[in-house]
Amino acid sequence: MGIAIGWKKNLNFVLVGPREAGNIGAAARAIKNMGFFNLALVTPKEGKFPSDEAVWYAHGAEDVLAATAVYASLADALRDAALVVGTTRRTGRHRGPVLSIKEAAAEIRQRAARNRVAVLFGREDRGLLNKETAECAFLINIPTDQRAMSLNLAQAVLITAYETAFSEFRAGLPKTVTHQELALFCERLDKVLKLVYRPRGDRDLEAKIMKNLKHLTARAGLKDWELKMLHGLVSQLAERLGGE
Repeated sequence: MGIAIGWKKNLNFVLVGPREAGNIGAAARAIKNMGFFNLALVTPKEGKFPSDEAVWYAHGAEDVLAATAVYASLADALRDAALVVGTTRRTGRHRGPVLSIKEAAAEIRQRAARNRVAVLFGREDRGLLNKETAECAFLINIPTDQRAMSLNLAQAVLITAYETAFSEFRAGLPKTVTHQELALFCERLDKVLKLVYRPRGDRDLEAKIMKNLKHLTARAGLKDWELKMLHGLVSQLAERLGGE
């Protein structure tokens, strides 16, 4: 059975700080197995890229490996993404909302129909850092046996690619604003919240509210006019509170 590939070009698999060349090559092979095209690296450890080892593990996906983008920072890698999703083994209140792999795959599939989507995979030894998961609208947790909970990096990429490739599509989602546009709005909103809470010394509460609002707006998938409306609201609040 053939699978439509147009939306798959909007999905970017981003490896953050990968250490092993073999995992990079195997990840390239995994996404090509499932009909995807885009692999990106953020500050990979290996100096030469692609290395002979990466090419060997890519076997049959050398074209994906050759087209892999390498970024000096996570911000650069996420610039055009309208939705950013992270993968994690660890969960907790400091790491944001977590969806099952099937729920997340369906959400990614929907948004990728008209928007750029980035899925982040962390380092082999430490995964994604808290500051990196903070950039995500939500996190994916892939269930495993309690006796062996940690997946190999390339395995996590393959499972995520598989579930997304074969998830059900529901038409109707619009084009939404990019991660960079949303980040600029959150910077303005954070300044206004500081004006609201700083006089009372509720800095922890302000930080918690800001974190939750960041996840909420990222998950909502704001359209351009909605973001402009929110910018206008922030401008009015800032003016009344004596900011900006």
